[in-house]
Amino acid sequence: MRSVRTVLSPVLAFTAAALSCAAAAFSPTLQPIRPTCSGVEGYAPAFSGRRTFFLKPDELIAIKAVRDTDPTVSAAYRQLLKQADAALLRRPGAVTDKTTLPPSGDRHDYLSIAPYWWPDPANPNGPYVRRDGVINPARETNSYDRTAIGLLSGDVRVLALAYYYSDDIRYAKKAALLIRTWFLDPATAMNPNANFAQAVRGREDGRAEGVLDTSAFQSVVDAVGLLAPSKAITTDEQKALEGWFGRYVDWMLTSPNGRAEQAARNNHGIWFDSQITQYALFARRPDVARRVVDQFPARRISAQMDVDGRLPAETARTRSFHYSIYALTPAYDVAEMAGCLGKDLWGYKDAKRRGLRKATDFLASYRGQLEKWPYKELRLEPKELDGLLTRASWAWGPGSYPRTVDGYPAALEYRSYAPVAR
Repeated sequence: MRSVRTVLSPVLAFTAAALSCAAAAFSPTLQPIRPTCSGVEGYAPAFSGRRTFFLKPDELIAIKAVRDTDPTVSAAYRQLLKQADAALLRRPGAVTDKTTLPPSGDRHDYLSIAPYWWPDPANPNGPYVRRDGVINPARETNSYDRTAIGLLSGDVRVLALAYYYSDDIRYAKKAALLIRTWFLDPATAMNPNANFAQAVRGREDGRAEGVLDTSAFQSVVDAVGLLAPSKAITTDEQKALEGWFGRYVDWMLTSPNGRAEQAARNNHGIWFDSQITQYALFARRPDVARRVVDQFPARRISAQMDVDGRLPAETARTRSFHYSIYALTPAYDVAEMAGCLGKDLWGYKDAKRRGLRKATDFLASYRGQLEKWPYKELRLEPKELDGLLTRASWAWGPGSYPRTVDGYPAALEYRSYAPVAR
């Protein structure tokens, strides 16, 4: 097994140097904090060796203690087991299952089509045309890998949580099988690239935006940590997984699609940062994660947030409310990973007082009165905001924002607190 700390290629070295130079101007404004998440070890020291990065030991341990006595937690637990039992019956999925061959001719390469691109009614056999906010259902067929990657992400997460809360080894073994099939088995493993993700027929074989598809792996990384006590994933397999994600980090930093996605000035760029920060920590590449965190204030907060808390690139969309939340979600991810590295993004403000708190307050002001949202939105979904604010309550402390944990899965990830008037 080769070391996951591969030697930087000239291109990667150049990219790393550029990130370092850009970060130098901003890292002094990120104040050090005492991390409860410990660098590349994540929460393992505080979580009996479970190397998670988002699943928090203080929350999950407290929830497990009332699994059978708290009615809300008990109901969520029963729903979790129902979903986990269904996952036990499904066969493992793999990128090799799709019926369409990628342009490379290698079935191990991930392949998907862009969600908002459709056949042109005026030219059915010509290049696809864009319909923002309206998903092409062909994306979710077995012609491509989008459905399979979604099932992998969802099933592994559910099975890992079911193992944690029930201590039933069956769930751990099935989760390990799914992970092994997707990442490690030579017959079925995905190549660590997204070259052909979110392709657009007649236009592009793959797009920078396709890097977003692999955010599905973020729950898998935390599941690997949650499974640790079961030994269902061996030490050698753990090292192999870290190697796979290390190679994917290199692809993200050096490939044309990866570099273009990193340069995106909307939610895609923030999702890039979210993924690469977690994957770099998992692959034991803290230098990469630290550069992204140090650059985040300038690249994402000052460049992508307005002084009133809006994210202009998202409010311009046909689903402006959804995408505003969708952009803040990975920003929260990076703030959590920054905590692993001893930096505080939650409290950061730039010279114009732009920061995550300001952006959160802007959205929170519409809770309970979404009809006043002044931008275009095809489908308002209030529960999206509830989920974001529950996480914000953890970040800034109980009572800072409403915490809605009255159902699955929130009740198994965050403790309930009495509501505090704001």
